Amino acid sequence: MKLLITGVSHKTAPVEVRECLAFREEALAGALADLKSREGVAEAVILSTCNRVEITVTTDDSCEPRAIVDSFLADHKALSFATIEPHLYHHEGREAIHHLFRVAASLDSMVVGEPQILGQLKASYSAAKECGAVCGWLDGVFTRAFSVAKRVRSETGIGQMAVSVSFAAVELARKIFGSLANRTVMIVGAGKMSELAARHLRRSGASHVFVTNRTPERAAEMAKLFQGTPVEYTRFVSMLPEVDIVIASSGAPHYILHKDEMLRVIAARRNKPMFLIDIAVPRNIEPAVNDIENVYLYDIDDLQEVVNANLRERMKEAEHAEAMVAEEVDRWMARLKVAEVTPTIVGLQDQLEHIRAAETEKVRRKYGPFTPQQEQAIEALTRGIINKIAHGPISELRNQAGHPEGAHVIAAIKKAFHLQD
Repeated sequence: MKLLITGVSHKTAPVEVRECLAFREEALAGALADLKSREGVAEAVILSTCNRVEITVTTDDSCEPRAIVDSFLADHKALSFATIEPHLYHHEGREAIHHLFRVAASLDSMVVGEPQILGQLKASYSAAKECGAVCGWLDGVFTRAFSVAKRVRSETGIGQMAVSVSFAAVELARKIFGSLANRTVMIVGAGKMSELAARHLRRSGASHVFVTNRTPERAAEMAKLFQGTPVEYTRFVSMLPEVDIVIASSGAPHYILHKDEMLRVIAARRNKPMFLIDIAVPRNIEPAVNDIENVYLYDIDDLQEVVNANLRERMKEAEHAEAMVAEEVDRWMARLKVAEVTPTIVGLQDQLEHIRAAETEKVRRKYGPFTPQQEQAIEALTRGIINKIAHGPISELRNQAGHPEGAHVIAAIKKAFHLQD
């Protein structure tokens, strides 16, 4: 059995190549059926995301899996193979298992530690299983990859630190308030980043979202996304005493919130803390606001510093995760090696049992019939002898399975006991 992973990712191919190689969800079953039907292919999985396209196959030992996958891509994609080929990577055998485990654990992702890739990989595996493209050996490899990913996430901090500006804002808010339950949010402006931050805040427990914008229709549109309330742009400052968190991303070329206004707001709140996130460029909030007690102002550069620090921490955790994946690959390869010698072990046991049964039958013909007690004694004696003879070779087969020179020992045992390959 041969294992091959062929693919492109954000590391090897620009988006215009990746999008040409991508498989639409509705076309996946047909592509898998075609790949599985090709001569020599035993199993197949196709992973297609915005950042990677990977084709995993197992084939007969007599086949050349790379030629099969290359032909499949040439048949299915509009790009000429000469255009695709420079961007492709190929991983075989142990290297393929190592790559799969790293992908599942999000060590090969654009943002190391992001959780989406594991879900995407599971979906690809399920799609292949549903249409019968995974039905044996590959099943075990993917199941193990999912277990490795789970272990990496539970035993390292690789996914625990915010690495997007919008999520970093939420993490900072949580540090200031403890719990975000029942906190109110005001979005000033309607940019994509402020929308993302608001979504994270709502998921984290924020109870209500107010939205204001120079264009009332845009404010109403965004408020609807959060079951929130649109606020007239000229009135938003007067609403701030009711708000715990402000996300400012207006396109205004000047400050829209000043220190003197915030002094009145915080007084009206009786000094209850406020968190202001200014992700606009140019900035929307006068920096001197940060001098006010119980007012916490962060701009886009502050948030980016948090993200960068968290990325550095993730990379430290990634080192632990890499060691964990390498250990899991060693463990899996050792298991596969033992599985490889299992037919030899079974053959040895069958050979010895055949000898035992034949010799016992000779004794029966020459000295029998025997009483039930005598039959029982003969069975116990001969089986005990055979088990002791088999113990040494079987232990050696298992011990040598994972060793580089083990093939010579295995061959010697096969020859000594006249075992077929």
